[in-house]
Amino acid sequence: MRDFTSRVNRQCRKINIFLVTFAVGSTLCVAQDRDFTKVQIRITRVGGTVYMLQGQDENIGVSVGEDGLVVVDDDYAALATRIDTALKSLSSKPIRFIINTHYHPDHVNGNEYFQEQAPIIAHDNARKRLQQGGTIGNLGSIAWEAKPMPKPGLPILTFDHEITIHLNGEDIQVRHVQSGHTDGDSIVFFPKSNVVHMGDYYLRIGFPVIDLGGGGSVSGLIAGLEGVISELPPDVKVIPGHGEISSLDDIRTYVKMLKETLAVVETGVKKGRSLAELKREKVLEPWKEWSGFISSEDYLETLYNDLTGKRGGIAQRGTKVPK
Repeated sequence: MRDFTSRVNRQCRKINIFLVTFAVGSTLCVAQDRDFTKVQIRITRVGGTVYMLQGQDENIGVSVGEDGLVVVDDDYAALATRIDTALKSLSSKPIRFIINTHYHPDHVNGNEYFQEQAPIIAHDNARKRLQQGGTIGNLGSIAWEAKPMPKPGLPILTFDHEITIHLNGEDIQVRHVQSGHTDGDSIVFFPKSNVVHMGDYYLRIGFPVIDLGGGGSVSGLIAGLEGVISELPPDVKVIPGHGEISSLDDIRTYVKMLKETLAVVETGVKKGRSLAELKREKVLEPWKEWSGFISSEDYLETLYNDLTGKRGGIAQRGTKVPK
């Protein structure tokens, strides 16, 4: 097994489908069928210094120790004060750093609130996409639109390959991974606690979200996850971006599904099948149990567009993004 920490010094089951426009910066929109006033923040100790906070659907990681708090992702802006209260229940120490695992609004909407307390760290590409805004796709029948993040919410510390935070007795490793979910994803490894936060690079809620418009790809995600599996300790505890605490075996099962579904759609594309034909043939029927937030048809569309080079997804087809 290769030691994940040796890379530090290198250069730099389902949830209901919903249609939502996120609040990013000055963009204030209402999520359909969501009442944030009823959301309670749940706290789970994962291992060592690391806890997991669960709000609406997203998982926040927190290292708690004598040096303060290191927070991974900050959820929706509407939950910021409740998340802050939960963090203060864990420790009276200050927040030292907030890490954005990627640019999607459900993981970074609290940036403006929390950056008043501590600096935000993200990969170069994640910051660029927060600056630019745009349509998040391809997600089949679901599209999200984010306006550019105002300056107060932009990460002020960025990195190219990886960065290490030496706090709470941990050498916390924030590492950029191969373009898969987006082109700006990072995973965060707490080696002493033996915990890794995967962001949305790994989800435990069904089919993946592959943001083709944001530089993601299915083949890239597969390669990246296989690399992560080979480098992390076999008994590491995994915090997914969404869903319950997992293991490397859970990620292996996920990768197996990704490989099989990519292969069956690639076979259809090579035979000249259109997207409509593949849908009629129900080529993803053997994996229907993975259908959840992302349906089989939406995931099939993502696979097809990825394989045929249609990176624009929803926006390219002209589908109206809900307001």
